Amino acid sequence: MKNRIAFCVSDHTGVTVEAVAKSVLAQFPAFEFSLIMLPFVDSPEKAQAVAARIAATTDALVFSTLADPALRTLLRGSHARLFDVFDLISPAVENVLGQPATPSGGRTHGMANNYELRMDAVNFSLALDDGLQPQRLDQADLILIGVSRVGKTPTALYLALQYGLRVANYPLTPDDLEQNGLPGVLLAHLPRLRALTLSAERLAAIRQARYPDSRYASLAQCREELAAAERLFERHALPVIDTTRMSVEEIAARLRNP
Repeated sequence: MKNRIAFCVSDHTGVTVEAVAKSVLAQFPAFEFSLIMLPFVDSPEKAQAVAARIAATTDALVFSTLADPALRTLLRGSHARLFDVFDLISPAVENVLGQPATPSGGRTHGMANNYELRMDAVNFSLALDDGLQPQRLDQADLILIGVSRVGKTPTALYLALQYGLRVANYPLTPDDLEQNGLPGVLLAHLPRLRALTLSAERLAAIRQARYPDSRYASLAQCREELAAAERLFERHALPVIDTTRMSVEEIAARLRNP
């Protein structure tokens, strides 16, 4: 397998350019890429230093979301193979809209992106994590349910932090699974319930890492719980997402766009 270095250059956090680079490079499985993140390149001095660093690296690929044209010009001084998101996309959008772009670094992830709303949502999701404060479920945008360790908490927090959604999560315990229906506290909120599941083998591996060689982590127990949970989901016609092969980003995207 061939090894290549790819730089991800941004004038802010680098979240966008990293996502773009990973998505594109994943299409070339014959290569193994080492990603080097270079965020907050927001001045000529920083851009020059980055260009010099890249120029000293052989056969580097460079992905950039620098919004300032002057900084992009400095980056081109590295003479590396540069894939600039703005240079590649903005001209086409300008042509369609009939209006030139107005460069402004960091707009995507800046303070204008509802910071207080997102922090409030994070606090809400933490307060209602793992079935806490069920009396506040009527305040939730979404309620994630499923057996223990299917990914409810990280998904709830991701939706809160990225999108400002107030997401509660409620674990289905073995006692809950023995009933003929969902816990009463959830029945009033059926339209906002979203169920998560995954393969028994994956669940057993996750539980084994936390509680080795326990009944809780046994494959038989995992199979039993998942089967009982899926019967409940079907009985109440709940939307179900299988998280076995999904990242938290993918789970969140499916929840936001069912």
